[in-house]
Amino acid sequence: MELSADVAVCLGSVASIKVLWEGRIRKHKEELQKEKSIRERAVVSRLAHVWEDRIILARLKEKILNEEGRVILRIEKEEWKVLPAAMVQLTNLQEWHLHRTGLQRVPSFIGHFENLLVLNLSRNCIAEVPPEIGHLTRLQELLLSYNRLQDVPEELAGCQSLEKLELAVNQDLSRLPLQLGQLRNLQHLDLSINQFTAIPEALLNMPALEWLDMGGNKIQELPHDIHRMKNLHTLWLQRNEIRCLPESVSEMANLGTLVLSGNKLQDIPTCMEKMDNLRFVNFRDNPLKIQVSLPWEEKEEEEEEEDDREMYGRDFMLAYIQESRRRGGQRCAYVPFMCVLTGHCPSR
Repeated sequence: MELSADVAVCLGSVASIKVLWEGRIRKHKEELQKEKSIRERAVVSRLAHVWEDRIILARLKEKILNEEGRVILRIEKEEWKVLPAAMVQLTNLQEWHLHRTGLQRVPSFIGHFENLLVLNLSRNCIAEVPPEIGHLTRLQELLLSYNRLQDVPEELAGCQSLEKLELAVNQDLSRLPLQLGQLRNLQHLDLSINQFTAIPEALLNMPALEWLDMGGNKIQELPHDIHRMKNLHTLWLQRNEIRCLPESVSEMANLGTLVLSGNKLQDIPTCMEKMDNLRFVNFRDNPLKIQVSLPWEEKEEEEEEEDDREMYGRDFMLAYIQESRRRGGQRCAYVPFMCVLTGHCPSR
């Protein structure tokens, strides 16, 4: 009986061990099968990505043109909120023109496109420009108007070939990094319709700057050393909150166009009469203390708009300065232009 009991115990132990090992073997097989399944899915996923990249690249290549010897990518009114990483295979591109695509940010791989000469991403939804933008040392034009930028990376100063920069109508943009003063070749800068309250210091350090538009901001005064922008020939400052002009503006010897309409100017500095190169100036819609009118001449209908602008142009400025000098501290009054020229007025 004891022998039978021992045999039974032994058989029971063997059975338990068998069940245990079978369970372990089954679990091991399941894990192997699971790992195999994961690997297969990964392979399928990689293949899917490869095919997806090929499809995207094929789609992008359809948008590539060769114009005047330049390789150009043009996309407009198609949804591309995020640019695919597969684009790094197209680093031969020299120009990007992507408009109304809903693009939300400039990709960090932009730094790989060292052949880029023009980057035009205006009229999108871009809220961020990565620091890698500074790797584009050959870039000549960067157009980011009508986006959602709040700031610009200081690394942009690395784009030493940049000649044209447009950041208009970003609305929340209110400052520029001081480092951008290192852009020694920048000639054209558009910062209109943003939130600037002053002309950024960086602009005064740009020796090649010739054309500047800061209209539609909240600028209240101009820097006393604005004459440091020696090569500036066109300055748009319309629709700001400027109350007075510094005398140093008269030292801007190359300035040919100055637009100051829609500000809060109450006077015109007399020193501006020596600005011989100033051919177009506009003081319309300012609360000037002295009212001066130019002689009325009958104009053709198509000339009326131009004539309307000239009523507050250079002749108006010179007449205003003459009358301001003649009056000294006299009370403001309406003065016809002919009275300024002749020195007397008919009795009224």
